[in-house]
Amino acid sequence: MKTGISLAALALLLSATPAIADFYPDTPGEASEQIERIETLDDAGPNLNAVIVYNPDAPSVAAGMFGTPLGGRTVLVKDNIETREFPTTAGSLALAGNMTRRDAPLIANLRDAGGVVLGKTNLSEWANIRDFNSTSGWSAVGGLTRNPHAIDRNTCGSSSGSAAAVAAGFAWAAIGTETNGSITCPASINGVVGFKPTVGLVSRTYVVPISSTQDTAGPMARSVTDAAMLLTAIAGSDPADPATAEADRYTRDFAAGLSDASLNGVRIGVMRRQAGDRADLRAVFDTALADLEAAGATLVDIEFEPNEEMSRDSFQVLLFELRESMGQYLASIPPIGGREKMTPRSLADLIAFNERHERAEMRWFGQGIFELAETTTGRKAYEAARENAVHLAGEQTIDRLLAEYDVQFLVAPTRGPAWVSDLVNGDNFNGSIGFGSPAAIAGYPHLTVPMGAIEELPLGLSIIGGKWQDWDVLKAGAAYERARSASIPTPDFTRWMAATGNPAAENASGATGN
Repeated sequence: MKTGISLAALALLLSATPAIADFYPDTPGEASEQIERIETLDDAGPNLNAVIVYNPDAPSVAAGMFGTPLGGRTVLVKDNIETREFPTTAGSLALAGNMTRRDAPLIANLRDAGGVVLGKTNLSEWANIRDFNSTSGWSAVGGLTRNPHAIDRNTCGSSSGSAAAVAAGFAWAAIGTETNGSITCPASINGVVGFKPTVGLVSRTYVVPISSTQDTAGPMARSVTDAAMLLTAIAGSDPADPATAEADRYTRDFAAGLSDASLNGVRIGVMRRQAGDRADLRAVFDTALADLEAAGATLVDIEFEPNEEMSRDSFQVLLFELRESMGQYLASIPPIGGREKMTPRSLADLIAFNERHERAEMRWFGQGIFELAETTTGRKAYEAARENAVHLAGEQTIDRLLAEYDVQFLVAPTRGPAWVSDLVNGDNFNGSIGFGSPAAIAGYPHLTVPMGAIEELPLGLSIIGGKWQDWDVLKAGAAYERARSASIPTPDFTRWMAATGNPAAENASGATGN
């Protein structure tokens, strides 16, 4: 683990870099500033551990991209997506030498649009599918990612580094991946925009997989418009990924129309139960709802709990598809410079590797989900579970609610505030908050936009729509972003401290809680 830093030393470091108010470079000429911030705040200082590797030549690459759609804007890429210049590790030492020299099709699309791959970001190892008791944001390759808003707090996962890096101003935007919550949760907790598109809008080829049913890549950025620009660049059909067969029908300039998108007359379903049991969070959510109403939306309260079979069967789907999909990906890795015998080719090989390297890989948590997936082989049971889970999440939840209440979108808080990172005890989620699972399981679009904070810890507003309604969801998010009245905290790269003016918080300033 990297060492911490005193407040005085941090102040000196920050004074040597662009001011907080100016550290969100969005022009190609500022790639050098982004690298400086990575060196100052990620590799040293508060040691965010958000970036695993970066390209020092990115500024010169960006300078040659003027006139392209993205104009040389820098993008950090989650380290389970292949890029030709860097290894793709999924955070595991088992893939430390996985230098395939391939670009995932979504990365090829990014480059064609004038985007510059600045580097690779840390993640929850294996996208948080290795064990039940993991700590989000930790990988054996990258260590523990720290939240820029409170470096003792968690980043959520599994796109931990992508979210933290965007919040810290290390790049114009980043790409994450999601199976269930892995874009939206870290985006919410790090105070940035995250968009999980309809499954099939973005190619998954050469992305380390979990689930062919639920996996997708998506953009993470500081504004809805930036996220839409990045989505425009990476979306599109891929012959190697059958799920994307219809993508070209729905690919468009997703940023078009966002600047004047309106919520006037739009009916929005409010998922009241999914706001959870915290009064302080509900107050922030109520402010966001008031902003939606002030922007002309009509709010419709919905009291609903998804069928428990949905999550049960979805987990069985993930177990079966993990073993199959991972084996297919590992088998596709080309021979790499005398490392053929060292390259894992199956989930069983990964399990064996972790056992051989137990101290490095399993000091903090085991591989219970890997082991369970390796024994989940019944295809008929899997097919039945998949059919039921997707049906319950899509037709019987999102589609049903949109139709029954005559609403265009569903909204809820994305997650609660960041919890204290704890490698010994693992994550501390508040499971009563959020409505992201139905969208993840059905493969429907889900956007999270910052809506405020609790004690300077960011919170996001989820906006969920029907299949292929990606542009509509983004327009709603952009309209809310303009109407938002709440202040959004700026990262200060220090440990969490109680806010002044709140006696209860001040009395608890030495405590750590969720």
